[in-house]
Order: sequence, then structure tokens, then C-alpha cells
Amino acid sequence: MASLAGSFAFAAQAQEAPENTQASEDDGIEIISITGSRRTIQDQIAIKREATTVVDGLSAEDIGDLPALSIGEALESITGAASHRENGGATEITIRGLGPFLSATHINGREATNGSGDRSVNFSQFPSELVKKIAIYKTQDASMIEGGVAGVIALETVQPLDYGKQRIQGEVKANYNPDESNVENSLQSDIGFRGTFSYVDQFEFDNGQAVGVSFGVQRQDINQPESEYRSSSPSGSSLWACLNDPTNTNEGFYRGEADDCEDRITGGSNQGYDTEIDPDTGKATSDGVPYAWTGSTRSYRQNETSDERDAIFFAMQYQPSDTWDINFDVQVSDRIQAEARHDIKFLQKRATPGVTGPTLVTNDVGSILHWEGEERIESAGEQFSREENYIGYGLNIEHQATDNLSLNFDVSYSQTKREELQISNRGRTVNRPFFSWDMGDEIPHFTTQDFDVTDITNFTDSLRSRIDRENSREHEVIGARIDFTYLLDSGMFTSIQGGFRASELTFLQFGGSNGNGSRTEYALDDNVDPDVVLGVLESCQIDFPESGFLSSVSDGDIITNVDSDGNVIDSGTGSSWATYDNTCFSQEVAGIVGEEWVYPEVEYENAGTKDVTEKTTAAYLMANYDTEMFGKFIRGNVGVRIVDTDVNSIGFRNTFEVVTDDLGVLDVVPGDSLDKIEGGGDYTEILPSFNLVVDYSEDILIRGGIFRGMSRVEPGNLSYSRTFQTDDDAAPTTIEELFVGVNGSGNPNTQPLMSWNYDAAIEWYPNDDSIFSLGFYYKQFQGGFQQQTVLEEFVIDGNSYQLPITNSVTTDEESDIYGIESSIAYRWDSGIGVKFGYNYADTDYEFEDSNYGDTFVTDIDGNSSQLTEGIVEPGAVPGFSEHVFSGQVYYQIGDFDTAVIYKYRSEYFQPYTSNGTRLRYVDAVGVWEMRASYRINSHVRVKFEAINLFSEPKSQDFYTEDNLGEVNSYGPRLFAGVSFKL
Repeated sequence: MASLAGSFAFAAQAQEAPENTQASEDDGIEIISITGSRRTIQDQIAIKREATTVVDGLSAEDIGDLPALSIGEALESITGAASHRENGGATEITIRGLGPFLSATHINGREATNGSGDRSVNFSQFPSELVKKIAIYKTQDASMIEGGVAGVIALETVQPLDYGKQRIQGEVKANYNPDESNVENSLQSDIGFRGTFSYVDQFEFDNGQAVGVSFGVQRQDINQPESEYRSSSPSGSSLWACLNDPTNTNEGFYRGEADDCEDRITGGSNQGYDTEIDPDTGKATSDGVPYAWTGSTRSYRQNETSDERDAIFFAMQYQPSDTWDINFDVQVSDRIQAEARHDIKFLQKRATPGVTGPTLVTNDVGSILHWEGEERIESAGEQFSREENYIGYGLNIEHQATDNLSLNFDVSYSQTKREELQISNRGRTVNRPFFSWDMGDEIPHFTTQDFDVTDITNFTDSLRSRIDRENSREHEVIGARIDFTYLLDSGMFTSIQGGFRASELTFLQFGGSNGNGSRTEYALDDNVDPDVVLGVLESCQIDFPESGFLSSVSDGDIITNVDSDGNVIDSGTGSSWATYDNTCFSQEVAGIVGEEWVYPEVEYENAGTKDVTEKTTAAYLMANYDTEMFGKFIRGNVGVRIVDTDVNSIGFRNTFEVVTDDLGVLDVVPGDSLDKIEGGGDYTEILPSFNLVVDYSEDILIRGGIFRGMSRVEPGNLSYSRTFQTDDDAAPTTIEELFVGVNGSGNPNTQPLMSWNYDAAIEWYPNDDSIFSLGFYYKQFQGGFQQQTVLEEFVIDGNSYQLPITNSVTTDEESDIYGIESSIAYRWDSGIGVKFGYNYADTDYEFEDSNYGDTFVTDIDGNSSQLTEGIVEPGAVPGFSEHVFSGQVYYQIGDFDTAVIYKYRSEYFQPYTSNGTRLRYVDAVGVWEMRASYRINSHVRVKFEAINLFSEPKSQDFYTEDNLGEVNSYGPRLFAGVSFKL
């Protein structure tokens, strides 16, 4: 590195950079404006160099100039940042390889909400064209809103008066996805559209007042093709570790009677590998017994997709005098995603005696590579839509009270609403045809025997349709803060800052007949005329919508139909199957059973409702310093922030009445209504911080930072659901004897995850186009998540009782994260430039799977005991990747500007939204992107952008790495358009 840096230093000194020559128009010298990729990288370097904290960011000369198609893609180009991909695009962002739940996101200095039930933000909700600046603060100071252990992502929209010029801009882009050209999409055309318009202006008045306005609007209407291989997920009870023991004919793959492999012929069901500790051996009950992972189904999914988004950003800045500055801004985003899904499902848990066990082939972790047997096959489908509405606005007033004292007052509001509607259909085979499958290079391939999957008449059994309204959520944050800055006239310290902030977060998820939503089900029983059943399928049948399905990840035909001699039958061989219109199917089935076809309603007063209110007050004091010491200029800040949080959660449970019989024995009689129940918790934390920047020389900085950070648990996990346990075998005569414990979920008293964070870096800035930085960081976490039995207080018949409940709590365990982070940027006279960012991290943090990991319970006295001995290794911090890399090579000469980008992220554990206690690994992936533009004149530019150039799929493993669970193939996404500015 020293040799490389020395050669670059020599080249940098030898460079001539006429573009950077500063001159004025009055001198008669032409001013060369630096734009495009070079200007973007220069701004990134300047943001990092000028900051007091450890920060990396992007800014745009004009609205709409951020070099990315979404905020997620823009953030990925920042050193240490990586994304989780959904629908082919970047969504949640991790910082330094740490999961999004350890980060915080602020828009114009205010908290942002989302619709996922956690604290991460779906960045695909916000158009990059309407954002002026993005930054990632990797160390914090006391003035920043708490909540980001890994870092704080800050988005800024334009302040029109500070912008200082009139600007009218517009852009129109066409979207074309090569994979979509093979799809007959009923929801969207092959060519998508993305149009953006923005306007910024200022108005000055004779009395010295000034007003500025900015306005931006975007309409997006595109498709997002996705083809999938899927296995049952571990989030519920559909994926089992079934015993693979030839000596055991009572259960597993070698069972003597055909049935599900997790069930026993005698002695119970739903077991599989038993991880419960055997008290006689101290080991798992099934310790040493071989096993293999199998889910309820293995399937392929073809998608027709649509993605519509309307976004509006508005800001007004008013300066009535030179001592007052008033800013109002608002952001609105409405997004509707829709999919028509068509599945072929091969049921998989059934073991065929004499066939499945002896022919089963697995790898070292128990993942199946070859399977044979007789089981049902389904033609299934789903019609899915998600609507998400975001609105955020705020008012900021800044007043220069005296020459030394400035005051800042800010109020804000952020709300996200989300709701999902889904139709789920199925038709299955009457009998159980024989089939097998083998794992290919990336996905399995199936072989059927004398069974044509393209024949709709083969799926006439057990027709069923379910209509769901679920995940109906509202997430709000209301905040207000007042800050002051007082300038000091002399000495080491230049100013003192302080302030107070109060906020209220509310999270509401409506319940229904199906837990987190409501479901209506229509099913045809055996009494329905077979001709009527067949009529449903034939009247709703459609041609398979896609040619070349999964061709980028398959080894050929995904399904091969053979006769009893092994000869290939053309009909049923290929990469398609019998499909139908989902809405038509569902309405036809509902009509036959005589039910009204309508989406069910959710309700507030329901046992599945989650209603969480989190109130936070915080105060801080911080001193900024800028002085000379030991011949070096130093600057930075030192401060402390105190945070107090109070949580209140509301739930509902069925009413009951305690009755006494003639013998004085108590019993519980359920009621027919609901009781409102409440639980809560609180905590107070002190968060000191210190930041230091040493100007070692004119072009070398030494930087350091220390802060104590906190990350709160997800709002959805702060819910409160409780029901009483009774001892049915006893004859209780008192309330204490009747109620022996409590079942429930959610813990509003969950404490935050705390950490001490240490950063140190050295940065060399040879010129405006170059940076060579190397940083080290260390984070010591205090806290993990474990099941613990605690006493909670309940009021029964007017009296208070303490009852035990086992729930998830934050432990006092300590774990460490170490990391190295490096940024390099350089540009040659030829117009070629490079920028590289790399982050390496290591941790001893362990996240145990709740089903097949080591689990423990702590009793009321604090004694911990092991409940299960798992068969899967623990995950790390959710979202943790050991390696994150982003590289960019750009070429800019004259009016032509192009860049090729590569982004890599190593494998990581991604929790499920529905059940964050189960392990799911996203495999390592590297994605190539490209952009190019040509400026026709000072007003018009043509652009081309491409994402996922080489069609890299997303691959996921369930429970353990190398146990393939899902593969998503997206294909490239191409955008071309023209922009103008006046």
C-alpha cells in the first residue's frame, strides 16, 4: 500500500488540473464547471474531509443528479454500506455489515417511519431524483437523535434560499427489463415509465424579506420481473429435520408406512429430530441420529409484476430578516406493488416405504440433493398487492437571538401505512404420482413419471381459495426539539450546543380472524360434481405466461416427464405448467359454495392487534473545540446525551369469569367478548460521545471517535399479548392455585441493545479528486436476546397477582465486533477515475435459532438452564456480513460521462419479518451496474442506466448455510431517458 500510495502521490503532483482553476467572469476567463461522476466523487471526498464525525456521503449539484435509480442504490456506493435486495432492487441498508435494525434513518434531521414493523426504512419508497444529499454517520455526536449503533443514514432535501438559484428540471426514463420481454404480463406492459419534474426559485423583496420554494414530483410505473424456486420457509412449522436413520421404521424417511416424515407411526406427530435435552444423558434426545431437511413443498413460482409509485417533495423557506430563517418541508410517497403468482408445488414431507429413504442423497448439513417418492402435486396461484403510503413533514425555525446565541426549533411528523391483500388458490392431484428430483448447479430439477404438469385436468382435487387482508399497519412518529448554539469568544472551545427533544412513536397492527389479519376460505368438498370442478379450471385457464422461465439459473428443463421405461415424453417436459387466472378461480369457487366474494375486514379490538406507544425525551449538551496543540490543528466535540423512554402496549384477550362449584373448587368460564389489557416498560440511558480530528498536515487527517450507542427493539416486538394458564389436573380453591402462569408474546419492557463504539482513521487527500483512507473500529455490545421467566402483575377480580411468564428479554451478555474500513479514489489526466470502498468485520455475537439452535431459559431466581441442544450453528448479528465492497471505474471527458460499478456483499443472516427468531441466510452476491450520459448542450442530457447487468440471482439458505431454500432470478433492469434543466 505504501508503494502504491507513493506512486499515486508522484502522479498527483505531476497532474495538471485546468478544470479546478478558479476564476471569475469579470477576469474574462472561462469558468470550467465540474459535473457528473467526477463532481460526485469530489463531493464525497469533501463531505468526508470537512466532517467532524466519521461520515461518508453523496451530494448533487442539482436535484435529480444523484447517480442512482433509488436511494438504496445510491447508498450502496458509499464505503461500508450494502443492501438487502427485494424485487431486484436495493431496499434495507446495512452499515459496516451490520443489520438495518442497528441503524437509524433521518430525513432532514427527523426520524422516518416504515411499514415493516421494524425500525429500518425501505429506501425504494423514496426517489433519488428528489433528494439533494445522503450521508452515513458512522460515529455520532450528542446532538444526533439516538438509535444508530451501526450508523445514522441522513437524507436531505433542498432548502430553496440556500440553493440560491432558479432551476427547472425534468426527466423522462423508459424502463426495459429483458426478462420481462418473455412474459405476457397482465399487470404491466413491457416498457415502464419514470418521469420526474422539479422546480426551485427564490423571491426577494424590497423590505429585505425573501421566500424560496422548491417542488418535485415523480411518477413511476414499471415492472419488476422475478422468477423463483422456493422451499417451505422455517418461519412457521413447515420445515423439519426428519430422521434419516435406516434402523428406525417408526418415523423419518425409513418409516414402515407412507406418511409425513416428521410424524411417528406410534407415539405422536410433528417431531422430527428432537433437540430437547435428555436429562439422563445431558444431550439432545436425538443426539447422533442422522437427519435431512425437508419442507412441506418445493416449488417454482412465475410472477407477473407491477410497481407504481407517486412521490411529491415540497419545501418553502422564508427569511423575514437576517435573524430569522423559517423552513417547511413535506415528503409524500404512495406505492402499490402487485403480483400475479403462478406456482407448481411438489409436496415433499411424505416418505414412501422402500423408496424415499434408500434413495435419499444429502450433503454434510443434511440438505437433500436427490429425493424419490409418491406425493401430490399442486397447481397453485396467488394474487398479491401491497399499498404503502408515506407522509413526512416538518417546520424548522432558526433565530439568531444575539451575535453569539442562535436558537433552533423543530417540529415533525412521519407516518407510514401499509396493507396487503392476497388471494391464494390451489388445485391438486387426486392421486400421488411418482416423481423425483436432483439438485442442479443452482436449483433442483424434477422428473415425473407419466404425469403431464401442463394438463389442467390433472389438478381437480381439493380446490380451495383463501382471501386475506393482512399486515395492515400504521407507524407514526411525532417529534419536537429545541436547540441552542452559543459561540464562545476565545479559548479552546468555540461553541456550546444543547437541546431538548420529545417524541412519540406509535405502531398499530390490526388483528383479525387469522392473527395478523383476516381470512375468508372457500373450498370445494368431495360432493361437488367433478364436471363443475373441471369447469372452474378450464374456464379460468390461461397460457403459461413466460417463455425461458428460470433459464438463467437452470441446467435445462426444470421438469422432465418420462414413461415407466425412462423415455422422455414431450408433453409435460419443459419449464412451464398448467396455470389459471387467480381472481377468476377464486370467484368461481366462491360462487359454487354460495358465498359472497369479498376481502375480509381487520379490526382493532382483536386478540391479534398490536398497539404500541413509545414516548421518548432526550436532552444533550455538547462543546465544540478548534485549537492548536503540539503544532497541530485539532477540532471536534465532546458531549453527553440523556435518553428516557417509556413504552405502553395495548392488547386484547377473551373475557372470562371465575366460578366456584359446591365444593369450593374454582374454574374459568370463557366469555364472548374481549378485555383490553395493557403492559409497559421504561429505561433511561446516558450516551457520552467524543470526536477528534487532527490536521496532521495540509493533506493528512487523523480522526477518532468514541460514543455509547443504543438500538431499540423493533416496535412490533414491544406488543402485549397475554392469556392465563390453568392447572387442569388440580382442584384449585384459590386464585393462586387456579392460575399457574401466563402464555403470551411481545415484551414492552425489552431493554435496548447498548454498545461502546471506538473509531480511528487516517486519511490522505492528495488533491480534490483523491483520497486514501484507512479506518479501524471496535464495538462492544451489551445485550442479547434470550427466553427468561419473569413475574408480571395482573389484576383479577379487582386484586393484583404476580404470575410467571417466559418471554424474550435483553440479556447482559457482552460481544465484540472488530472492523477495518478503507476508501480509495483517484483520477488520471486521461479522464479515467476509480473509487473503491471495502469493509471487513468480525464478531463473536451469537444468535441462536429458536427451533433448531441451543435454547436456554432463566427462571425467576435468575438461574439459567439449557432446554435444547441444537443442530445448527448460531447466526451472527442480524444482517452481519464479513465483507462489503464497492468499486467504481468512471470515464469522463468533455460531455461524455460513464461509469461501471461493482458491489459485493458476503453472506449474512436476515431475520424474517413474521418470525425473527429463525435463521435465514442470504448467500454472497456481487452485482454489476453501469451508467452513461451525454450532454447535448447546457440544457439537455441523455442517460442510460443498468442494474444487475449479468442477472445475478439472490439465493437463500434456511436454518443453515448450504441448505438451499429459495432462489430469486431478476434479470437486468435497464433505464434510458432524457433530462433537461433551465
